[in-house]
Amino acid sequence: MEKMALGRTGESVSALCLGAMYFGTTTPGDMSEHLLDRFVDAGGDFVDTANIYATWRGQGGESEALLGQWMKARRNRGKIFLATKVGFPMPDGVGLSAAQIAHQAEHSLKRLRTDTIDLYYAHVDDRTTPLDETFEAFDRLVQAGKVRFVGVSNYRPWRLMKAIDVCRRHNWASIQCIQQRHTYLRPEPGARFAGGNQVALDNDLLHLAAEEGITILAYSVLLGGGYTRPDRPREGYETAINEARLARLLDMARELKISPNTLIIAWMLNSTPPVLPLIAASTPEQLDENLAAVNVRLTPEHMALLNEGLPQ
Repeated sequence: MEKMALGRTGESVSALCLGAMYFGTTTPGDMSEHLLDRFVDAGGDFVDTANIYATWRGQGGESEALLGQWMKARRNRGKIFLATKVGFPMPDGVGLSAAQIAHQAEHSLKRLRTDTIDLYYAHVDDRTTPLDETFEAFDRLVQAGKVRFVGVSNYRPWRLMKAIDVCRRHNWASIQCIQQRHTYLRPEPGARFAGGNQVALDNDLLHLAAEEGITILAYSVLLGGGYTRPDRPREGYETAINEARLARLLDMARELKISPNTLIIAWMLNSTPPVLPLIAASTPEQLDENLAAVNVRLTPEHMALLNEGLPQ
């Protein structure tokens, strides 16, 4: 699997990141470990989790604990680029106050059975806590060697710019990436996801990230099966432009003899700037369908056709 630069860190990570949201809850432990092994065997090294995964299925922390157990059993911690997050409600706290970040980081480190988190995200924008307090707390973790790099998720462009300025002004650890909701179809105007907690990538953020050298990662890439399963509605994406783009996507997938899901991931990897997709799977077949995208070569003509109708 090819590697991609992560922000301005000087580090390269696998071009696909494996999301571990349901590992240890909906996806049983043995299957979770099998999928992780399969991902690593394919050349993957970038694994994503969060302290909150998955409170709606358990208490939270189950995914981190599963990853910690797997890395200990495989003795491969040094080969994995590990990302986790803080900010959404946990049974023992919520938000991005300095105390909460420090508290949750210690618990994540313990569950992950590691001394250092490679990439630690502000999982959601906490408007009740000053940005100075939040990003000073992240910088303290970096200075202590408990975190290597800092990222954010679900930040709007203006808030990301303010956070960048705060870090720059104080010479704190800089923001290296942003993880945002993003898929092939563009949301309807005014569409809200997860009560507004999930923020979709837009052109303003795309251009800001490119100018600042910040890597963009995408989640909800395949809309939970919405491109291939008629029982999974594409709520928030039902526009005439999207219907036309979807038809072109399906036609091209048939032409290339690959699944629409594989094509969407390949489209992200071939975009300018490239977007690093978070892939998710609960079966080996789903994982293989996602992994196949790294071998798809799209021509400029393919990309122009897929991008037709997108705002510039």
